[in-house]
This record gives sequence, C-alpha cells and structure tokens, in this order.
Amino acid sequence: MREDRRLRRRNETVQEILDTAIDVMAEDGVAGLSMAEVARRVGVRPPSLYQYFPSKMAIYDALFERGVRESAEVLEPYSARLAEDPRAVIVAGQQASVAWAMANPVLAQLLYWRPVPKFEPTPQAFEPSVRLLEVLRSALQAAVHAGQLAPEAAGDEGVALYTALVSGVISQQLANEPSAQVEEGRFARLTGTAVDMFFRYYAPKEGE
Repeated sequence: MREDRRLRRRNETVQEILDTAIDVMAEDGVAGLSMAEVARRVGVRPPSLYQYFPSKMAIYDALFERGVRESAEVLEPYSARLAEDPRAVIVAGQQASVAWAMANPVLAQLLYWRPVPKFEPTPQAFEPSVRLLEVLRSALQAAVHAGQLAPEAAGDEGVALYTALVSGVISQQLANEPSAQVEEGRFARLTGTAVDMFFRYYAPKEGE
C-alpha cells in the first residue's frame, strides 16, 4: 500500500510538471521551456526536477507522446463508425482533430512543427504516432472498400498527401489565428474542403 501511494504521488508530480511545462511554453514559446521556471512554479528546487526528468528534452519527449495519445483518443469514437459512411466519418474525425489541435496549441506544435532545435522524439514516444498513421490508412481503406476512393488513396503517397493537406490546415490556423474559435477559424473552416479535395483527386475511376 505504501508503494502504491508513493507511485501515485510520483505519477501526480510527473503530470504536474508536464502541465506546468505546457503553461510555460504557452507563455514563452515552445522552444523557450526553462527547467528552472518549471521547478519554481511546481515549488521544488531545480535538482529535484531531475529526479523525474533527466533533461529538458525528456520533458519534450513526454509531451510529444502525450499529444499523440490524446489526438488518438479523439479519433477512437470515429474509428468504430467507419462502416456507416467512411467519407462522412473521416471528415467528422478530421474536424475533431483540428479542434483538438486548436485547443492544445503547444502539443500540436510539437506534433506538426519542429519548434525545438535538436529535439527528436524517442522511439517510445514516436510509436503511438506510427499506430495513428495506420488508423488513418485503415480509414482510407474503408473508403476504398466502400467505393468512395480509388485504391491508390490508401497507399503511401495517398496517406502522405492526406496528412500534408490536413496538417497544412492546422499549421495555417495556429500560425495566423491561434486564438480563434474552431468554428470561426479562417483555416479550420476549410477542413471539410481539404478532405473533399483529397476525395476528388482520388475518386474511383470507371470500373473500380
């Protein structure tokens, strides 16, 4: 029981550190994270912070993984509905993803941009993003099976084009109107249009 309490307290402290790091980055920029400032806000001496994270890059790594997992959780309800109408579900899921990015700009910058020089997520932190890409591929394959897309849409080039379109929407929105509401965002409103462009480009040819 004592070990359980100790582990629970440690996990709570880890989450507090990460939450505080997000606050600092929201104020000073993602690349402006300061371990000393995080320690001050958490109420510990800087050396104590290193008991939880050995470096600033380790905090970035944990936040990258958190961002991928949260964005994947946003899509989970939509994956279960793909059999209904893949195209409609893909659009709805993408709109939810854009809304998540706008509500979590610090994490979104870590996922979609390279704001921190020399930061590369570790294989452990990056692994959920690989699975997230496979979720996207499966959704596109569902649209292929439903006759809504040509088979090439679920190939490597199709997946790359899709991610370029939607990440472009997110990047433009965060760069130009970071404080806008999702329904009012000049670029966020184009999410459905971007997905529609993809479906038009990869529309099934006659006989497919």
